[in-house]
Amino acid sequence: MIQLIRGFKDILPEEAGLWQEIERIAADLFEDFGYREIRIPIMERTELFARSIGEDTDIVEKEMYTFPDRKGDLITLRPEATASIVRSYIQHKMYAADPVRKFYMTGPMFRRERPQKGRYRQFYQIDAEIFGVASPYADAELIYLLDTLFRRLGVDDVAAHINSLGCPACRPGFKSALLDYMADRMETLCVDCKRRSERNPLRALDCKVPDCRDAMADAPSILDHLCADCRDHFDTVKTALTDLGVPFEVDKRLVRGLDYYTRTTFEILTGSLGAQSAVAGGGRYDGLIEMLGGPSLPATGFAIGFDRLVEIVGMKAEDYQRAPKLFIAALGPHSQARAFGWSCALGTAGIQADMDFEGRSLKSQMKRADRSGAEYVLIVGEKELAEGGAVLRNMATKEQETISLRDLAAEIKKRLSLHP
Repeated sequence: MIQLIRGFKDILPEEAGLWQEIERIAADLFEDFGYREIRIPIMERTELFARSIGEDTDIVEKEMYTFPDRKGDLITLRPEATASIVRSYIQHKMYAADPVRKFYMTGPMFRRERPQKGRYRQFYQIDAEIFGVASPYADAELIYLLDTLFRRLGVDDVAAHINSLGCPACRPGFKSALLDYMADRMETLCVDCKRRSERNPLRALDCKVPDCRDAMADAPSILDHLCADCRDHFDTVKTALTDLGVPFEVDKRLVRGLDYYTRTTFEILTGSLGAQSAVAGGGRYDGLIEMLGGPSLPATGFAIGFDRLVEIVGMKAEDYQRAPKLFIAALGPHSQARAFGWSCALGTAGIQADMDFEGRSLKSQMKRADRSGAEYVLIVGEKELAEGGAVLRNMATKEQETISLRDLAAEIKKRLSLHP
């Protein structure tokens, strides 16, 4: 028997209804705030991610699924969505008519990480992005959207952590102070932090290695090095969130290690998965559009880990499993032929119907109807067919009645409206 590839998983029909409901709730919220759905390819040229994520990051160095195509060009399964959305924005010159755009998307991403609970090699994300807006209110809106979405999904055990990364004007001074601090502790840092200390020293601040965390505990805070504009920007974000009633915590260790990230960065943490861990994160990346060949325009966005979100929502998968409204138990060849036509007509009319194609006994068909969760069963044999009527059984109350087959869809709809 051929098994799943390690680190991948099937989304079974018993789960899919819940996934669809989360997607619907998220899409409705984003659409209400003016975001529009974009669908991007799952494969891109490797250079897109190498340039946008950074060649010396773990994602590019170790985790991407990269392979040559038949012409030898390097192709990568997307490890995240932002770079592809930026590429599309630039390629289709969406900025020409109006640079301000709001996007959202949901779909699979791919990273060859070590599989563990809630972390897969094919995982799913919900993304939202705002292009062409430099205002701190765009950052606040995204954090407010996350807070609102989690509340609508019944997720209460979440906390927003926010920080500012400064800008090209004020970040060099912070980097210099950070490097001076790290120089006295270089021997205690892990191999990765030592190697990256010159190019991306900020990444040492969020290293998960215990020795590094201890060594960096008293590291300088970028908040002490912000220029006046960045300080005003961050203050406005905090004030806006406070006015909106969104709880947050300023976290000086929250960083992004790449130069195109600027100012606001944020994560949504939850304790529902055991140790406190991030279920969503984002921030401002004002330099990325220009870095990838587009105009110099600001941008900000976030990504939600869909797989982790499913684990913590206050919703049960069984509440979103779709059961047929009607199961047709047909006895005899003529009844089966008519039943097939009825099931197709009912489906076309928006009434989910099912039937047995194998001509099994009534007892077997009733068992299958019960397993399917059908609300009603229509029992029809050759005698009933000749008389133009059939027995309709309410599976919840066990009540039965004879109904006309002349306009079956109308008869079923009438009963469904009486017992929604």
